[in-house]
Amino acid sequence: MLENFLETLAALAEESGIANLTWQQGVMILISFVFMYLAIKKQFEPLLLLPIAFGMLLTNLPNSNMYHPELFEGTDISLGNIFKDGGLLDVFYIGVKFEIFPPLIFLGIGCMTDFAPLIANPKSFLLGAAAQGGIFFTFVGAALLGFSDREAGSIAIIGGADGPTSIFVSSQLLNGGGFSVDTGTIALAAYTYMALVPVIQPPIMKALTTQKERLVRMDSLRPVSKTEKIIFPILVTIVIALLVPDATTLVGMLMLGNLLKESGVCERLVKTAQNELMNIVTILLGVSVGATTTADKVISMAFLKVILLGVIAFCLGTACGVLFGKLMYVVTKGKVNPLIGSAGVSAVPMAARISQKVGAEYDPTNFLLMNAMGPNVAGVIGSAVAAGVLLSIIPH
Repeated sequence: MLENFLETLAALAEESGIANLTWQQGVMILISFVFMYLAIKKQFEPLLLLPIAFGMLLTNLPNSNMYHPELFEGTDISLGNIFKDGGLLDVFYIGVKFEIFPPLIFLGIGCMTDFAPLIANPKSFLLGAAAQGGIFFTFVGAALLGFSDREAGSIAIIGGADGPTSIFVSSQLLNGGGFSVDTGTIALAAYTYMALVPVIQPPIMKALTTQKERLVRMDSLRPVSKTEKIIFPILVTIVIALLVPDATTLVGMLMLGNLLKESGVCERLVKTAQNELMNIVTILLGVSVGATTTADKVISMAFLKVILLGVIAFCLGTACGVLFGKLMYVVTKGKVNPLIGSAGVSAVPMAARISQKVGAEYDPTNFLLMNAMGPNVAGVIGSAVAAGVLLSIIPH
């Protein structure tokens, strides 16, 4: 009896997580603690960073059997096998792998976005487009560093500062396995830099502008009619779908959400998309993306390159927006404040707030926020279009 009891204890000890914990998993668990700290204490994108961090913790606990990456390898993925042999996080990850969660996030964003600043000042589209320049510069740079076209495209989209778009693009381009990076590491880098917008952008904005340019006061935006607000999402969907078909999924869902909001006749749907649906999808997306950040993917030279290229992409995107803002300053003879160009990245509304904050440092009475919101919401559309361009030019 005693011998059997001791054998049982020995078997339990051998199968315990403590006995099977590797140093790589221990490092990943510590990294998850760091992200939890940043989300809770520093409030860096907590709605997504905290679920991602906890998903990272769960997937790196040995013998937890919650996520099995082998079930998602290859192009012929069996849902039956996932539901039969997979864990909870495998089921959640279906929404990422089959590009379900990112479009639903865009639906919710559309319901919460006011495109009036962009409609009132259509030139903002140019700033939003210019800020996507970092994506394409980084695509070339990643290719030169030895990444494949699909990996380079997945890394480059980080420059759009849009987590759902990064997930959407990487889940398609990195489909099939055998890549040095994956959707989880791309998403982790994207959300990290989104959270660091207040740290990364101001030095670039100040370095590329003069004090005279930062002090420019912009005219108040004209009122936008309800008819314009209703026509806008319909028109944008048609135009972009005809020009860049691969961007239709994200842009279409974004504009559907906005049309529901601006129509004024779908209040229940708008509330659901803004709150219950958005919150549920955010939790599932964050935890499932965090689950993919296994030690073999993060503790690698490839991931260090992703982090480096990601920050380069984001910095270049900010710089392109500011530089184009300087061009508009010259063309309009001093009527455009170049600081609003930095808001052309897709981090809404944080990037617009940074434009306001930096401008207020030099003139506390200068109100740039509404003018910066135009490029900012244009950046959301721009990042989706850039994603469509990448998907259309890269075979996958």
